[in-house]
Amino acid sequence: MKITKVEVKTVPISSPIRNAYIDFSKMTASALAVTTDVIKDGKPVVGYGFNSNGRYAPTCLLNERFIPRLLEADPKDTLTDDGSNLDPHKIHKIIMANEKPGGHGERAVAVGVIDMAIWDAVAKIEEKPLYQLLADRYGDGTVDEKVYIYAAGGYYFPDKGLKELQEEMKGYLDLGYKDVKMKVGGASIEEDVKRIEAVLDILPKGSGLMVDANGRFDLNTAIEFGERVKEYELIWYEEAGDPLDYHLQAELSKRYPHATATGENLFSLQDATNLIRYGGMNPDKDFLQFDCALSYGLVEYLRILDMLKEHGWSSRRCIPHGGHQMSLNIASGLALHGNESYPGVFEPFGGFADNYAVEDGYVKLPDVPGIGFEAKSNLYELLKTIGD
Repeated sequence: MKITKVEVKTVPISSPIRNAYIDFSKMTASALAVTTDVIKDGKPVVGYGFNSNGRYAPTCLLNERFIPRLLEADPKDTLTDDGSNLDPHKIHKIIMANEKPGGHGERAVAVGVIDMAIWDAVAKIEEKPLYQLLADRYGDGTVDEKVYIYAAGGYYFPDKGLKELQEEMKGYLDLGYKDVKMKVGGASIEEDVKRIEAVLDILPKGSGLMVDANGRFDLNTAIEFGERVKEYELIWYEEAGDPLDYHLQAELSKRYPHATATGENLFSLQDATNLIRYGGMNPDKDFLQFDCALSYGLVEYLRILDMLKEHGWSSRRCIPHGGHQMSLNIASGLALHGNESYPGVFEPFGGFADNYAVEDGYVKLPDVPGIGFEAKSNLYELLKTIGD
Protein backbone atom coordinates (compact mmCIF):
# COMPACT_ATOMS: atom_id res chain seq x y z
CA MET A 1 0.00 0.00 0.00
CA LYS A 2 1.36 3.41 -0.92
CA ILE A 3 0.71 6.91 -2.15
CA THR A 4 1.16 6.95 -5.91
CA LYS A 5 0.62 10.61 -6.75
CA VAL A 6 0.13 14.04 -5.14
CA GLU A 7 -1.16 16.90 -7.28
CA VAL A 8 -2.03 20.49 -6.40
CA LYS A 9 -3.46 23.52 -8.17
CA THR A 10 -4.27 27.12 -7.32
CA VAL A 11 -7.90 28.18 -7.67
CA PRO A 12 -9.67 31.53 -7.11
CA ILE A 13 -12.03 32.23 -4.22
CA SER A 14 -12.51 35.92 -4.95
CA SER A 15 -15.40 37.90 -3.54
CA PRO A 16 -16.22 41.66 -3.50
CA ILE A 17 -16.30 41.83 0.32
CA ARG A 18 -14.01 43.08 3.05
CA ASN A 19 -13.63 42.83 6.80
CA ALA A 20 -11.84 45.26 9.10
CA TYR A 21 -8.44 44.49 7.56
CA ILE A 22 -8.56 42.89 4.11
CA ASP A 23 -10.68 42.60 1.01
CA PHE A 24 -11.19 39.32 -0.78
CA SER A 25 -11.15 40.42 -4.40
CA LYS A 26 -7.92 38.63 -5.34
CA MET A 27 -7.91 35.66 -3.00
CA THR A 28 -6.85 32.14 -3.95
CA ALA A 29 -6.70 28.66 -2.41
CA SER A 30 -4.67 25.50 -2.95
CA ALA A 31 -6.60 22.34 -3.81
CA LEU A 32 -4.73 19.05 -3.48
CA ALA A 33 -5.31 15.38 -4.30
CA VAL A 34 -3.45 12.40 -2.78
CA THR A 35 -3.91 9.24 -4.87
CA THR A 36 -3.25 5.81 -3.34
CA ASP A 37 -3.00 2.33 -4.80
CA VAL A 38 -5.93 1.16 -2.67
CA ILE A 39 -8.89 0.22 -4.86
CA LYS A 40 -12.46 0.80 -3.70
CA ASP A 41 -15.45 0.39 -6.03
CA GLY A 42 -13.04 -0.24 -8.88
CA LYS A 43 -11.16 3.06 -8.48
CA PRO A 44 -8.06 4.19 -6.57
CA VAL A 45 -8.82 5.93 -3.27
CA VAL A 46 -8.12 9.66 -3.57
CA GLY A 47 -7.99 12.02 -0.60
CA TYR A 48 -8.65 15.71 -1.12
CA GLY A 49 -7.60 18.80 0.78
CA PHE A 50 -7.71 22.58 0.35
CA ASN A 51 -7.13 25.87 2.09
CA SER A 52 -5.43 29.25 2.05
CA ASN A 53 -4.17 31.71 4.63
CA GLY A 54 -5.18 35.33 4.61
CA ARG A 55 -6.93 33.78 1.63
CA TYR A 56 -3.74 33.25 -0.39
CA ALA A 57 -2.81 29.80 -1.71
CA PRO A 58 0.33 28.07 -0.28
CA THR A 59 0.89 26.17 -3.54
CA CYS A 60 4.56 27.16 -3.85
CA LEU A 61 5.36 25.85 -0.39
CA LEU A 62 3.55 22.61 -1.18
CA ASN A 63 5.43 22.09 -4.44
CA GLU A 64 8.84 23.13 -3.16
CA ARG A 65 8.97 21.44 0.25
CA PHE A 66 6.12 19.37 1.53
CA ILE A 67 4.92 17.30 -1.41
CA PRO A 68 8.49 16.25 -2.37
CA ARG A 69 9.15 15.06 1.19
CA LEU A 70 6.01 12.96 1.14
CA LEU A 71 6.76 11.40 -2.24
CA GLU A 72 10.41 10.74 -1.40
CA ALA A 73 9.57 8.90 1.84
CA ASP A 74 9.77 5.12 2.06
CA PRO A 75 6.12 4.01 1.65
CA LYS A 76 6.32 1.77 4.73
CA ASP A 77 7.18 4.83 6.85
CA THR A 78 3.83 6.41 5.92
CA LEU A 79 1.72 3.46 7.11
CA THR A 80 0.22 2.29 10.37
CA ASP A 81 2.19 -0.37 12.25
CA ASP A 82 0.07 -3.14 10.76
CA GLY A 83 0.35 -1.65 7.26
CA SER A 84 -3.42 -1.46 6.82
CA ASN A 85 -3.75 2.30 6.28
CA LEU A 86 -1.93 5.59 6.01
CA ASP A 87 -0.84 7.03 9.35
CA PRO A 88 -1.48 10.80 9.52
CA HIS A 89 0.80 11.19 12.54
CA LYS A 90 3.77 9.53 10.81
CA ILE A 91 3.12 11.51 7.64
CA HIS A 92 3.04 14.73 9.64
CA LYS A 93 6.48 13.91 11.02
CA ILE A 94 7.79 13.16 7.52
CA ILE A 95 6.63 16.39 5.92
CA MET A 96 7.80 18.47 8.89
CA ALA A 97 11.32 17.05 8.76
CA ASN A 98 14.03 19.73 8.69
CA GLU A 99 11.61 22.48 9.66
CA LYS A 100 12.77 24.73 12.51
CA PRO A 101 10.60 25.47 15.55
CA GLY A 102 8.40 28.54 15.19
CA GLY A 103 7.93 30.22 11.84
CA HIS A 104 4.41 28.90 11.50
CA GLY A 105 2.39 31.24 9.26
CA GLU A 106 1.72 29.94 5.78
CA ARG A 107 3.82 26.82 6.40
CA ALA A 108 1.13 25.68 8.83
CA VAL A 109 -1.51 26.08 6.13
CA ALA A 110 0.45 24.11 3.53
CA VAL A 111 0.86 21.21 5.95
CA GLY A 112 -2.83 21.49 6.84
CA VAL A 113 -3.81 21.03 3.19
CA ILE A 114 -1.90 17.74 2.99
CA ASP A 115 -3.20 16.65 6.38
CA MET A 116 -6.79 17.17 5.23
CA ALA A 117 -6.24 15.04 2.15
CA ILE A 118 -4.57 12.29 4.19
CA TRP A 119 -7.43 12.07 6.67
CA ASP A 120 -9.91 12.01 3.80
CA ALA A 121 -8.04 9.06 2.29
CA VAL A 122 -7.68 7.28 5.66
CA ALA A 123 -11.42 7.43 6.32
CA LYS A 124 -12.20 6.29 2.77
CA ILE A 125 -9.87 3.32 3.13
CA GLU A 126 -11.64 2.35 6.36
CA GLU A 127 -14.96 3.01 4.58
CA LYS A 128 -16.19 5.33 7.33
CA PRO A 129 -17.21 8.96 7.48
CA LEU A 130 -14.36 10.90 9.04
CA TYR A 131 -16.53 11.98 11.96
CA GLN A 132 -17.21 8.34 12.87
CA LEU A 133 -13.56 7.38 12.47
CA LEU A 134 -12.56 10.19 14.85
CA ALA A 135 -15.18 9.21 17.41
CA ASP A 136 -14.02 5.58 17.25
CA ARG A 137 -10.32 6.41 17.58
CA TYR A 138 -10.37 9.29 20.03
CA GLY A 139 -13.70 8.99 21.83
CA ASP A 140 -16.24 6.36 22.79
CA GLY A 141 -17.64 5.98 19.29
CA THR A 142 -20.48 8.43 19.86
CA VAL A 143 -20.90 11.24 17.33
CA ASP A 144 -23.03 14.35 17.34
CA GLU A 145 -25.72 13.44 14.80
CA LYS A 146 -26.26 17.13 14.12
CA VAL A 147 -23.87 20.03 14.64
CA TYR A 148 -24.62 23.57 15.80
CA ILE A 149 -23.62 26.15 13.20
CA TYR A 150 -24.02 29.90 12.95
CA ALA A 151 -24.07 32.16 9.91
CA ALA A 152 -21.00 34.39 9.59
CA GLY A 153 -21.53 37.46 7.44
CA GLY A 154 -22.09 41.14 7.91
CA TYR A 155 -19.13 42.06 5.73
CA TYR A 156 -18.58 45.55 4.39
CA PHE A 157 -19.78 45.64 0.79
CA PRO A 158 -19.59 48.77 -1.36
CA ASP A 159 -22.78 50.83 -0.90
CA LYS A 160 -24.12 48.46 1.77
CA GLY A 161 -26.33 50.26 4.25
CA LEU A 162 -28.28 49.26 7.34
CA LYS A 163 -31.27 48.04 5.35
CA GLU A 164 -29.08 45.79 3.20
CA LEU A 165 -27.37 44.46 6.34
CA GLN A 166 -30.74 43.63 7.86
CA GLU A 167 -31.89 41.89 4.70
CA GLU A 168 -28.72 39.82 4.68
CA MET A 169 -29.31 38.63 8.24
CA LYS A 170 -32.96 37.92 7.56
CA GLY A 171 -31.79 35.75 4.67
CA TYR A 172 -29.69 33.65 7.04
CA LEU A 173 -32.64 33.18 9.36
CA ASP A 174 -34.75 32.09 6.39
CA LEU A 175 -32.09 29.48 5.58
CA GLY A 176 -32.56 27.92 8.99
CA TYR A 177 -29.79 29.57 11.00
CA LYS A 178 -30.61 30.69 14.51
CA ASP A 179 -27.57 32.81 15.37
CA VAL A 180 -25.60 35.22 13.16
CA LYS A 181 -22.25 36.99 13.19
CA MET A 182 -21.22 40.32 11.68
CA LYS A 183 -17.98 42.18 11.06
CA VAL A 184 -17.01 45.26 13.06
CA GLY A 185 -13.90 47.41 13.17
CA GLY A 186 -14.05 48.46 9.54
CA ALA A 187 -15.98 51.60 10.39
CA SER A 188 -16.14 54.01 13.32
CA ILE A 189 -17.41 52.72 16.65
CA GLU A 190 -20.48 54.92 16.27
CA GLU A 191 -21.28 53.45 12.87
CA ASP A 192 -20.67 49.89 14.02
CA VAL A 193 -22.95 50.37 17.04
CA LYS A 194 -25.70 51.47 14.66
CA ARG A 195 -25.04 48.40 12.52
CA ILE A 196 -25.25 46.14 15.60
CA GLU A 197 -28.50 47.74 16.70
CA ALA A 198 -29.94 47.33 13.21
CA VAL A 199 -29.23 43.60 13.27
CA LEU A 200 -30.55 43.14 16.81
CA ASP A 201 -33.76 44.89 15.76
CA ILE A 202 -34.59 42.11 13.29
CA LEU A 203 -33.47 39.08 15.29
CA PRO A 204 -36.34 37.06 16.76
CA LYS A 205 -36.45 35.91 20.37
CA GLY A 206 -34.05 33.03 20.88
CA SER A 207 -31.58 34.22 18.25
CA GLY A 208 -28.28 35.88 19.08
CA LEU A 209 -25.50 37.97 17.55
CA MET A 210 -21.71 37.66 17.56
CA VAL A 211 -19.33 40.41 16.40
CA ASP A 212 -15.86 39.96 14.89
CA ALA A 213 -13.26 42.74 14.75
CA ASN A 214 -10.65 40.64 12.89
CA GLY A 215 -7.87 41.89 15.15
CA ARG A 216 -8.38 45.55 14.24
CA PHE A 217 -8.37 47.27 17.63
CA ASP A 218 -5.56 48.41 19.90
CA LEU A 219 -6.10 47.89 23.63
CA ASN A 220 -7.87 51.18 24.36
CA THR A 221 -10.19 50.84 21.38
CA ALA A 222 -10.94 47.20 22.21
CA ILE A 223 -11.96 48.18 25.73
CA GLU A 224 -13.94 51.21 24.50
CA PHE A 225 -15.82 49.09 21.98
CA GLY A 226 -16.57 46.51 24.68
CA GLU A 227 -17.97 49.22 26.92
CA ARG A 228 -20.23 50.44 24.13
CA VAL A 229 -21.67 47.01 23.32
CA LYS A 230 -21.74 45.20 26.66
CA GLU A 231 -25.39 46.07 27.25
CA TYR A 232 -26.39 44.05 24.18
CA GLU A 233 -25.19 40.76 25.76
CA LEU A 234 -23.74 39.48 22.51
CA ILE A 235 -23.03 35.74 22.18
CA TRP A 236 -19.38 36.74 21.90
CA TYR A 237 -16.99 39.57 21.04
CA GLU A 238 -14.38 38.08 18.69
CA GLU A 239 -10.69 38.78 18.00
CA ALA A 240 -10.67 42.34 19.27
CA GLY A 241 -6.92 42.77 18.76
CA ASP A 242 -3.90 41.18 17.15
CA PRO A 243 -4.20 37.41 17.68
CA LEU A 244 -0.75 37.21 19.30
CA ASP A 245 -1.37 40.10 21.69
CA TYR A 246 -2.22 38.02 24.74
CA HIS A 247 -1.87 41.04 27.00
CA LEU A 248 -4.65 42.81 25.10
CA GLN A 249 -6.87 39.75 25.34
CA ALA A 250 -6.19 39.41 29.06
CA GLU A 251 -6.92 43.06 29.79
CA LEU A 252 -10.10 42.94 27.71
CA SER A 253 -11.22 39.82 29.55
CA LYS A 254 -10.87 41.66 32.87
CA ARG A 255 -13.15 44.47 31.70
CA TYR A 256 -15.62 42.95 29.27
CA PRO A 257 -18.23 40.98 31.26
CA HIS A 258 -19.48 38.65 28.53
CA ALA A 259 -17.95 35.95 26.33
CA THR A 260 -15.01 36.62 24.06
CA ALA A 261 -13.74 34.40 21.26
CA THR A 262 -10.43 34.10 19.45
CA GLY A 263 -7.89 31.62 18.10
CA GLU A 264 -8.56 31.35 14.36
CA ASN A 265 -5.23 33.00 13.56
CA LEU A 266 -3.14 30.91 15.93
CA PHE A 267 -1.41 28.25 13.87
CA SER A 268 0.30 25.92 16.33
CA LEU A 269 0.07 24.07 19.61
CA GLN A 270 2.53 26.49 21.19
CA ASP A 271 0.56 29.57 20.17
CA ALA A 272 -2.65 28.00 21.45
CA THR A 273 -0.91 27.12 24.72
CA ASN A 274 0.30 30.69 25.14
CA LEU A 275 -3.24 31.97 24.65
CA ILE A 276 -4.51 29.69 27.40
CA ARG A 277 -1.59 30.56 29.71
CA TYR A 278 -1.55 34.31 29.21
CA GLY A 279 -4.75 35.42 27.47
CA GLY A 280 -6.93 35.55 30.57
CA MET A 281 -9.73 33.60 28.93
CA ASN A 282 -12.45 31.90 30.95
CA PRO A 283 -13.12 28.19 30.26
CA ASP A 284 -16.66 28.58 31.59
CA LYS A 285 -17.81 31.24 29.11
CA ASP A 286 -15.30 31.99 26.34
CA PHE A 287 -14.87 30.26 22.96
CA LEU A 288 -11.78 29.02 21.10
CA GLN A 289 -11.78 29.10 17.29
CA PHE A 290 -8.64 27.20 16.25
CA ASP A 291 -8.95 26.03 12.65
CA CYS A 292 -7.15 22.73 12.09
CA ALA A 293 -6.78 23.37 8.36
CA LEU A 294 -4.82 26.56 9.10
CA SER A 295 -2.72 25.08 11.90
CA TYR A 296 -0.85 22.03 10.60
CA GLY A 297 -4.00 19.96 10.36
CA LEU A 298 -5.89 17.54 12.54
CA VAL A 299 -2.72 15.96 13.94
CA GLU A 300 -1.83 19.29 15.59
CA TYR A 301 -5.47 19.95 16.52
CA LEU A 302 -5.59 16.71 18.51
CA ARG A 303 -2.54 17.90 20.44
CA ILE A 304 -4.28 21.21 21.10
CA LEU A 305 -7.34 19.40 22.47
CA ASP A 306 -5.10 17.40 24.81
CA MET A 307 -3.49 20.63 26.01
CA LEU A 308 -6.87 22.23 26.62
CA LYS A 309 -7.99 19.27 28.69
CA GLU A 310 -4.87 19.58 30.84
CA HIS A 311 -5.75 23.24 31.46
CA GLY A 312 -9.36 22.53 32.42
CA TRP A 313 -11.03 23.40 29.12
CA SER A 314 -13.82 21.29 27.64
CA SER A 315 -13.82 20.49 23.94
CA ARG A 316 -17.32 21.98 23.96
CA ARG A 317 -15.74 25.44 24.23
CA CYS A 318 -14.16 24.94 20.77
CA ILE A 319 -15.98 26.13 17.67
CA PRO A 320 -13.64 26.09 14.64
CA HIS A 321 -13.26 28.90 12.17
CA GLY A 322 -13.52 28.07 8.48
CA GLY A 323 -17.03 27.02 7.60
CA HIS A 324 -16.02 23.86 5.73
CA GLN A 325 -16.66 20.13 5.89
CA MET A 326 -13.38 19.24 7.60
CA SER A 327 -14.24 21.32 10.66
CA LEU A 328 -17.80 19.99 10.59
CA ASN A 329 -16.51 16.41 10.78
CA ILE A 330 -14.21 17.33 13.66
CA ALA A 331 -17.03 19.04 15.53
CA SER A 332 -19.22 15.95 15.21
CA GLY A 333 -16.56 13.33 15.93
CA LEU A 334 -14.61 15.08 18.69
CA ALA A 335 -17.52 16.65 20.61
CA LEU A 336 -16.87 20.31 19.90
CA HIS A 337 -19.33 23.14 20.45
CA GLY A 338 -20.13 23.51 16.76
CA ASN A 339 -18.81 25.04 13.55
CA GLU A 340 -18.80 28.29 11.63
CA SER A 341 -20.66 28.71 8.34
CA TYR A 342 -20.36 31.28 5.53
CA PRO A 343 -23.61 30.98 3.56
CA GLY A 344 -22.96 31.65 -0.11
CA VAL A 345 -19.40 32.92 0.45
CA PHE A 346 -16.07 31.31 -0.55
CA GLU A 347 -17.83 28.77 -2.72
CA PRO A 348 -17.38 26.04 -3.62
CA PHE A 349 -15.17 25.42 -0.57
CA GLY A 350 -17.52 26.82 2.04
CA GLY A 351 -20.72 25.10 3.05
CA PHE A 352 -21.74 21.53 3.58
CA ALA A 353 -23.25 18.54 1.78
CA ASP A 354 -26.00 18.94 -0.78
CA ASN A 355 -29.58 18.36 0.39
CA TYR A 356 -28.72 18.81 4.08
CA ALA A 357 -30.66 21.88 5.10
CA VAL A 358 -29.90 23.92 8.20
CA GLU A 359 -32.67 23.41 10.76
CA ASP A 360 -32.94 25.63 13.84
CA GLY A 361 -29.21 26.31 13.70
CA TYR A 362 -28.08 22.71 13.24
CA VAL A 363 -26.96 20.64 10.26
CA LYS A 364 -26.52 16.90 9.78
CA LEU A 365 -23.63 15.15 8.03
CA PRO A 366 -23.85 12.66 5.16
CA ASP A 367 -23.13 9.00 5.75
CA VAL A 368 -20.38 8.72 3.14
CA PRO A 369 -16.75 7.64 3.55
CA GLY A 370 -14.16 10.35 4.12
CA ILE A 371 -14.77 14.03 4.74
CA GLY A 372 -17.77 14.02 2.42
CA PHE A 373 -16.54 16.15 -0.49
CA GLU A 374 -18.28 13.82 -2.92
CA ALA A 375 -21.59 14.81 -1.32
CA LYS A 376 -21.02 18.48 -2.21
CA SER A 377 -21.38 18.49 -5.98
CA ASN A 378 -19.90 21.91 -6.89
CA LEU A 379 -16.83 21.29 -4.75
CA TYR A 380 -16.32 17.74 -5.98
CA GLU A 381 -16.50 18.88 -9.58
CA LEU A 382 -13.63 21.27 -8.89
CA LEU A 383 -11.58 18.75 -6.93
CA LYS A 384 -11.78 16.26 -9.79
CA THR A 385 -9.98 18.77 -12.02
CA ILE A 386 -6.79 18.75 -9.93
CA GLY A 387 -3.98 17.75 -12.25
CA ASP A 388 -5.78 18.95 -15.39
